Amino acid sequence: MMSIALVGDRSPAVRAHSRIPAILDALREEEQIDLDAYWVPTPDAADPAALEGFGGIWLAPGSPYRSEEGAIVAARTARTEGIPFLGTCGGFQHAMLEFARDVCGFAAARHAENASGGGDDALITELSCSLVGHEGAIDLAPGSRIERLLGTSRTVERYHCSYGVSPAYIDLLAAHGMVFSGHDDGGDVRVAELPGHPFFLATLFQPELHTDGVHPVIRGFARAVLSARVGQPASR
Repeated sequence: MMSIALVGDRSPAVRAHSRIPAILDALREEEQIDLDAYWVPTPDAADPAALEGFGGIWLAPGSPYRSEEGAIVAARTARTEGIPFLGTCGGFQHAMLEFARDVCGFAAARHAENASGGGDDALITELSCSLVGHEGAIDLAPGSRIERLLGTSRTVERYHCSYGVSPAYIDLLAAHGMVFSGHDDGGDVRVAELPGHPFFLATLFQPELHTDGVHPVIRGFARAVLSARVGQPASR
C-alpha cells in the first residue's frame, strides 16, 4: 500500500474533502489501487519533514489555507523531489505561486486572497466572473498529459473557486517551463503541468466533484504514485 499526503485544512464544509474517501474506495474497487491517505494540515506542511515518506502529494481545495507557506512547501517538495503531485483549485493556485517565486525569481508574487493591498505583484487574482458552483468547457492542448488522461481535446468540468492566474504573468511562468495545457472558451488558463516530471498536474477545476466514477485526473495521479513505487514511468 502506498501512502499519499492530502495537504489541506480538512473541513466537513468543503464538499471536495467529503468526496475524497469515496474516491479512494472507488480506486480500490475499479483500479485495485490502494492508497493510504493522510491529511496533513497546511501549518504542519510548512515543515518539509511532515511530507517525508509519502509516495504522492495532493494539494486539495479549501483555500484560503491556514498556512500559505505550508501549501507552497507541499508544491515545492513535490516539484523538486519528483514526487507525483496533484493540485486542485487552491492547490493549482499555490503551485503557480511556488513556481513563480522559486523558479521564475518573482519573489514578491502574492495571492490576492491571502494578502491585502494593491500593486502589480498579485500573481493569483480574483476572477472577473466567479466560478463557484459553475461548470465550464475546457480545450486541452494536443499531446498534453491532461489530454492523454481524458482521451479528448475538450471537456466540461466543475468549479468552486474565485481566483486564478493573472494573465499578466502567464508568459513569465511559461518561459520558465510551466505548460498551460487547458483553457476555457475565453482563453483563460484552467490546467497547468510540468513536462519531465513523473506527474505534476494542477487544475483550477475540482475533479473531486466528478460523480461518474473516478475522474481520469485522479486516476492518473493514483497510477503515477503506484508507478513511482515500482520505479516505472506512469502510464498515460
